[in-house]
Amino acid sequence: MQILVILMIGHQRAGMDLGSSATEQQGHRMTDASEKNKKKSSGKIGPRSGLMTAAADVEESLGDDVVSSRDYVSSLARGLEVLRAFNRTRRKMTLSEVATETGNTRAGARRILLTLVREGYAVADGRLFDLTPQVLELGFSVLSSKGAWDIARPFIEHLSEDIRESVSAAVLDDDSVVYVSGTQFHRVISVGITVGRRFPAHATATGRVLLSALPDDQWPAMLDRITLTRMTDRTVTNKKEFSKILQGVREKGWALVDQELEVGLMSIAAPVYRSSGSIIGAVNVGIPTLRMTPEGMVNEILPKLQATVHDISNALRR
Repeated sequence: MQILVILMIGHQRAGMDLGSSATEQQGHRMTDASEKNKKKSSGKIGPRSGLMTAAADVEESLGDDVVSSRDYVSSLARGLEVLRAFNRTRRKMTLSEVATETGNTRAGARRILLTLVREGYAVADGRLFDLTPQVLELGFSVLSSKGAWDIARPFIEHLSEDIRESVSAAVLDDDSVVYVSGTQFHRVISVGITVGRRFPAHATATGRVLLSALPDDQWPAMLDRITLTRMTDRTVTNKKEFSKILQGVREKGWALVDQELEVGLMSIAAPVYRSSGSIIGAVNVGIPTLRMTPEGMVNEILPKLQATVHDISNALRR
């Protein structure tokens, strides 16, 4: 609700105070009409896929996990899409780039960006727009309310000290993973993963663990939707091969990725379970290939990682 109020109030202020031209207002109305027609064609809108979806009480109130087009706030959806665009592409973008990336008109993108600037979620530097650290509040408010990663953090820190490597935790958001906790072990060569950072799920160990845990009936849609972008020469981009890899991850209960996200980096991950038995996220150990072989990751790191996620899962059940 806080996000809804912020964006809706900001949107109203931008329309009254920032002085959009008549042409821009017409473009905005055309966009609204287009969105309205699009929603009417399906009638209902389902929630986004992945583990970071609506809370259980919200889902129950929706009945069949759908939202009527009458209740759908298209301006809010467009604002959220602009926020996600910065995560998917690059930190700084021009108005034209934001409009192209999100499918908005220039006028619509301008209003959203100026609203974000006014509310403190973005800054303008000449022709470029950039998000501010304030956007982290939107995600942290949800994560802190769950408390799971506060409970997990001491275990993550202990593992990092034990193996003298960086350890992190991530959750699934559509076809990406978002890092929600972690600790960096200080070395000359270290793995720099910060909280809030987003990576494509298909090229990460945490992503493969979380994708493999999706229900069987979601696999066909997931495999059809996901884009297997080539990050390095080692990245698996064939969907049949990728499906076999996910099946193997599901059977083993862990995933190892060798230089598919970044040359010179290996990672291994295992899932963390809720008391209900569902997966809440995954814990990952990333190590430069200069210090470890794939065999060493499996023989030396994996047993300690599995013990850590087991302890976290037990702590969450208490």
